[in-house]
Amino acid sequence: MKRQTHNEPDFKTACGWWSDLPNIWTPVGWKDHLFHFNVFWNGMIMAEPNLNRRSENWKGKGAQVSILPISQRPDDGLATQGWTSSPAPVLWTDCPHEGILFRHEVFAHLPGGCDTRTGDEPLFAWIRLSLADTVPALPLEESAAFIVAIQGPHLTYSMNLRDNVRYKPELSMYPRSLVAESMAYNIKKGLRILEPDGKVRLAMAPGAGCHTKFTGPNLTNSAYGLSIELRTRKGAFADLLLPMIPTERKIVDRELALGYAGALREAERYWSARSRNAASVSVPEAPVTGAIRHSVRLSHLITERNPATGNVCKLSGSLAYANLWSTPLAMDLIMMMDTLGYHEFTARYLEIFREEQGTVVPPGDAYKPHPGYLSTPAAYKSIDWLADNGAILYTLSMHGLLSGDNDYIGRFTETIVKSCEWLKIHRAMKNHGGYEGILPAAVATDARTKIQAVWSDGWNYKGLCAATRLLKKIGHPRAGEFEQEARDYKAAYLKALRHKCRTMPTWKDAHGLRHTLVPTALFGDKRAETRHAFYLDTGPLFLVFAGLVNADDPLMRDTMAWFREGPPTALHRRDANCWQVPVLDHEMSSCEPPYSWNVFHPWQLGDRKKFLEGMYSLFAGAISRKTFVSCETRGGITGNVFSAPLAIYMARLAVLDDQLQEGELHLLRLMPLAWLKPGATAEFARMSTEFGPVTLITKVSREGRILDVTFKPEFRPGEAPAKIVFHVPPAPGLKTLKLNGRAVDVRKKRITL
Repeated sequence: MKRQTHNEPDFKTACGWWSDLPNIWTPVGWKDHLFHFNVFWNGMIMAEPNLNRRSENWKGKGAQVSILPISQRPDDGLATQGWTSSPAPVLWTDCPHEGILFRHEVFAHLPGGCDTRTGDEPLFAWIRLSLADTVPALPLEESAAFIVAIQGPHLTYSMNLRDNVRYKPELSMYPRSLVAESMAYNIKKGLRILEPDGKVRLAMAPGAGCHTKFTGPNLTNSAYGLSIELRTRKGAFADLLLPMIPTERKIVDRELALGYAGALREAERYWSARSRNAASVSVPEAPVTGAIRHSVRLSHLITERNPATGNVCKLSGSLAYANLWSTPLAMDLIMMMDTLGYHEFTARYLEIFREEQGTVVPPGDAYKPHPGYLSTPAAYKSIDWLADNGAILYTLSMHGLLSGDNDYIGRFTETIVKSCEWLKIHRAMKNHGGYEGILPAAVATDARTKIQAVWSDGWNYKGLCAATRLLKKIGHPRAGEFEQEARDYKAAYLKALRHKCRTMPTWKDAHGLRHTLVPTALFGDKRAETRHAFYLDTGPLFLVFAGLVNADDPLMRDTMAWFREGPPTALHRRDANCWQVPVLDHEMSSCEPPYSWNVFHPWQLGDRKKFLEGMYSLFAGAISRKTFVSCETRGGITGNVFSAPLAIYMARLAVLDDQLQEGELHLLRLMPLAWLKPGATAEFARMSTEFGPVTLITKVSREGRILDVTFKPEFRPGEAPAKIVFHVPPAPGLKTLKLNGRAVDVRKKRITL
C-alpha cells in the first residue's frame, strides 16, 4: 500500500512564521529563594530584591549592573545568549566588538550549595568576563576593556511589543555612595566596591591579570563604572561577584575564597540532583528537546520560600510577575512538571493551598465565605479570579491521578471534597440575576468585570471532572454524587450557552455562510468583552479543553472560523500591539500564546496539520530560542514559563494520550513526521499518565522503511487502561512496523492492543 505524503509543519517551518522573541530576560537563581537575578538580552543583570509585598524589607537594596561594550539599546540582535552544558544553570552572553568576542557567564550560588532554610540567605551571582575569541590578522589593540556600570534599578515592564522594557533615567542613580577599597586591583586580594557602611556591593576575585579603574557618576552619566582591562588574547578572563544585596565583608570574603570554580562545583552538585520519577524526553528536533529540558529547570527556579512563614510557593514570574496566578500555575504543575514525572516538586508547592483553603471570599456579590473555596494564597495574590478554585482543584486532583501517591491522596482528599461541595452549593444558588445551574457572576480575569464567564465555569467544571475521576479511583463514597453533579453542571451550562447564543449577532464568512458569534460571558458582559483580547485567551475556545463543548459542535466550529478567518483577520497586524481585536495567527493567539486553547480543537478532531501548526508555533514563537524562557505576549513579559507547559503538553499528547477518552491510552496518534524521518530516534521515557509511567521509543531505519517501536508501560496495579490504541503514523515510505519486536500491519490506521 502506498503511503500518502503529508506536507505538515515542523520546527524549522515555524521559524519561518515567527521571529525569535526580542527583549527577553531570563532568571538565574536558586530554588526556593526569595530573590532572583534576571539577565536581560544584552547581559545586563537586574539584582532587585524588592518585587512584592513579601520583600519590602529590602527596598532600595537592589542594583542594575550593565556590562559594556554590549549595547544597552533595545534588542538589536547583536548579543546572543544560551546555556552552557553545565548541570547548573550557567547563562552566557556573547557580543562581538571591534574584532573581539566579549563574553560573560553568570550563575547563582547559595553558600554551602544546599536547600534554602529561610529564603533570604546571602545569594551571589558569579560573573566570568572573558575574551572568548578574536579575529585573526586584524590589527587589534593590545588590551580590551569591560566596563561594569552600577546603577539603581530603573526599569518598568509592559506586555507590549517593542515597549516591554522602559528605562526611567530619573531613577537610575544608585541610592548611596560607592567607593573602591583601593586605587587598583590587587591580583592576590582582588577588589571590593563598598557601601558607606562597609558592606560589599560588588567584588572582583583575585587571580586575574588585569588593570582596573573605578569612577563615580558625573553630569552626563549616572553610573558608577568599573573598567576592567584585559590583555587581548583569547581566553583572558576576570571574575566578578555580585551579592543580591549589599553584604557583610566577611561573608563576601568567604565566597571569594571559594572562587568561581569552587562555587560552580557546589552549584553543579546541587542541580545534578534529579527527581526519582523524572521522565527523559529526546526528539530529533534539538530546539524542542532543549525547550523541554530548560523549561523544567526554569520552573524549579521560579519558586520562593517566604522568610516570614517558611512556606514555599510557585511564582508566575521572576521579575514582572513575582506573585501567583493560579491558572498558569495549573498549566505549569500539571501539563509540564507532573507530566514529566516531577511529582515531589509538584506536591511541594500544593501544600499551601490545603493550608489556606477557605480563607478568601470569592470575588462576586453572591458569594460568602466558605471552607471549601480554593484560592491563590493571600500573601501571593494579585487579583482573585473565580476560576482559581477550579484551576487549583484541577491541579490537586490531577496530581493525585498522575502521581498515584497514596499518602498525598489521603492528605488531600478532604480538601478536594470540600471544594466539590463549594461548587455544588454555589451552582445551586438562585435569584442571583444570571443563568441558574452555573456559578453566579464574579471576577473572571484581570479585566475585573463580574460576569458568568467561560473562564470561571470552564475551569471549575474541569476541576470537578478531575476530582470525580480521582474520587472514583479511590472508591470514595461521594464519587457518584459528584459525578452526577458534573453531568448536571454540563447540561445546565450547555442549556444556558445555547439560549444566550440565540441573542448573539451573526456574521458571514468569505463564502457567504452565516455563523454565530459565541459569547465569552453568559451574564453581566459588557460591550468590550468580545472586543478585548481576552475574548480569545479566556473565552469560548476554552470550552473544548474544559470539556463542556465538543470541538465538532457547530458553535465551536463557528468560534474557530471567527478567529481563523472571520472579519477581525482583515484588520489584524502581525507582531503589533497585543491588545488588537484578537485572531489566531498560525494557530497561536495574537495576544497571549500560552492561552492558545484552540490547539485542543484539532487535537480532539485528529486534524494533524492544524494541531502541529499550533504546537510548533508555541515552540518557535512563544519560547526563546536562546534561553528557552517563555513569554506572556510576544515581545512582552518574559522571565516565566507561561508558554512552555502548553507546548510540552501538546508534544506529549501527540505521542502518549490519556486524555482523548476516559480509560483509554492512545499511542503515536498525532506524532510529528519530523520525529519519524529516516534514521530518527525519539524517546519518551517514564512519562507520567493517569495509569502510571509509560516509556515509548521510536526508531526509524536509515532508508525510512522500518519503524521500530518500544512500548514499556508500568501501569499501577488495578489501574491499567481499558483500551490501548496504537495509531500507525502516516510516514512516507514506511513498509514495516514493529511493536516490541512483533510485526504490525502497516496498512491499518489504528490497532487496539
